[in-house]
Amino acid sequence: MSVGHVVIVGAGQGGFQAAASLRTEGHGGPITLIGAEPGLPYQRPPLSKAYLKSGEEEALQLRPASFFEKNCIDLMPETRIEGIDRTAARITACGRNIAYDHLVLATGTRNLRPPIPGLERALDLRTLADARKLRDALPGKRRVAVIGGGFIGLEFAAVARRLGHEVTVAEAAPRLMSRAVSPEISTRFLAMHRGLGVDIRLGSAVTEVTDEGIALTDGAFVDADLVLLAAGVVPNIELATEAGLATANGVVTDARLLTSDPAISALGDCAVFPLTGSGRLVRLESVQAATDHARTIAKRLVGDREVAYTAVPWFWSDQADWKLQIAGLADPSDESVSRDDGAVLRFADGVLTAVETVNDAKAHMQARKLLAGGASARRDSLAERDYDLAMV
Repeated sequence: MSVGHVVIVGAGQGGFQAAASLRTEGHGGPITLIGAEPGLPYQRPPLSKAYLKSGEEEALQLRPASFFEKNCIDLMPETRIEGIDRTAARITACGRNIAYDHLVLATGTRNLRPPIPGLERALDLRTLADARKLRDALPGKRRVAVIGGGFIGLEFAAVARRLGHEVTVAEAAPRLMSRAVSPEISTRFLAMHRGLGVDIRLGSAVTEVTDEGIALTDGAFVDADLVLLAAGVVPNIELATEAGLATANGVVTDARLLTSDPAISALGDCAVFPLTGSGRLVRLESVQAATDHARTIAKRLVGDREVAYTAVPWFWSDQADWKLQIAGLADPSDESVSRDDGAVLRFADGVLTAVETVNDAKAHMQARKLLAGGASARRDSLAERDYDLAMV
């Protein structure tokens, strides 16, 4: 039996998908979708790439306003949630009490802000408003500094370089994208970005941001007219914590994405859940995970009460004309095996955990199918067939 009024806090891609999937699954009760930003729900991945070049905001919209009207989804933009009253099963938003039968937390993340003097001078790239401000600031700026060598920082660096700007990336870690990819892939992307003319400073934390640029731990100073902060994110868990829900670098859920309160679910970047197979608690910063979470929650609320999230995690990053794709989830300490074609297979205790590819959609899809196959793919058996990922 379908639950009654579903309130979704967070109108990003995961929150939107939860509302849309509820209707697709046949939920006939009221749905309220609450977002902190103005306007309609939109895609975030293009903000660091296509939008900076085109400025086409309408192309980012997930659906037009008519979709929400037709599907009777009460969209409340520019609305901040002040608290959750679990006993009364209601939230407070802008002084108004809104009762729920089920609450979905899709509160996402915000930019990590390290304690760097002068950091208020740096621009962010998390929301459409951030991207709009950054795009408006780019014309005429010839020297750009990026704090952070992760996906967002490198995607922006490639775009800025193609637009003709001098670009320096300061990364505190000894290699690029160190939390997400193998050392082999880090090395390849380092060479690619340096080939574009990007000045990459590894092992160089920023100690100060000034009107003239950024100071680094090695004593160097990088002149810059524009500084972008891209040093990672932190989950928005304050509402959950204040409501007494279990949290640990995210809102803790079970495999069904239910929190410690059976009337509240969590999804996307703010949710910590047990990874299929290992059972270890993970938090995924991935649009695909958020949308898959949303579909799982919708199925459970409409009737399949035991449905669990079992999808294979996958990620991508477009940097210049390279598409990095990752199937699975590896720990930075996992072993690496490089194939002749450039694909990198990651292993923990002899079991395949992830496959990293560049501009190789076929190998990426093979890896996803293999990892979703149910049985553990072991290194010894893969080695016997020269690490061919095609299922046999």
